[in-house]
Amino acid sequence: MAEPKRKGGVSEQRRARLRLEISREAARLFWAQGVAATSGDQIAAAVGLSTRTIWRHFRSKEACAEPVVTQGVVTLLSVLRSWPGDVSLEDHLLTGLSRLREEEPPVSLADEMLAVRMIRLADTEPALRTAWLMACDQTERELRTIIGERLGLETGNLRVRLYAAAAASVVRVLDERIGAAILDGTDLPEFDYKDVRALARHYAHAIRTATDGAIGEPVA
Repeated sequence: MAEPKRKGGVSEQRRARLRLEISREAARLFWAQGVAATSGDQIAAAVGLSTRTIWRHFRSKEACAEPVVTQGVVTLLSVLRSWPGDVSLEDHLLTGLSRLREEEPPVSLADEMLAVRMIRLADTEPALRTAWLMACDQTERELRTIIGERLGLETGNLRVRLYAAAAASVVRVLDERIGAAILDGTDLPEFDYKDVRALARHYAHAIRTATDGAIGEPVA
């Protein structure tokens, strides 16, 4: 089946793949030498493209990090999209995350680590922080759909929006905290993030707490 065409004959899938490849090289450069020291010309050279091509795909050099940063929330969302109504969040996360460790995950470990590094850099780089917050906004929007369907409510319902915002904030804070621990090579006092069961339990408990118990238990 042919890929859908865009202007100039470039398909959406090809465009997405190219943007991600550019993003990977930009992220590697940002982490190795800093954002300020990295130029659009360097990013273009690393990918083997012209600088003009880079600016056709991204509005600024910092924006080049956006596809990689978005990878940081893809795995969790891929699990949550298939959450059955009769299963608790903890049990579903445990099953889904365990399965992804045995199968091919939606995001490679290399891309996950690049995302973790960019999220860490976002602490001190406002432009990268914008990219991370955009990814978190995507998480919240998808959670509206997941939570709305689970509760039998419209995605625009106030309760759904509040629950989605609370759950997305949990994901953001925990992702930042776990990512920092991974990069620093340290343990977290509250739980063992290397243990998939502890990871599932901690995310589920935090989301249940943030939503006052509304999200996390099985529903009829």
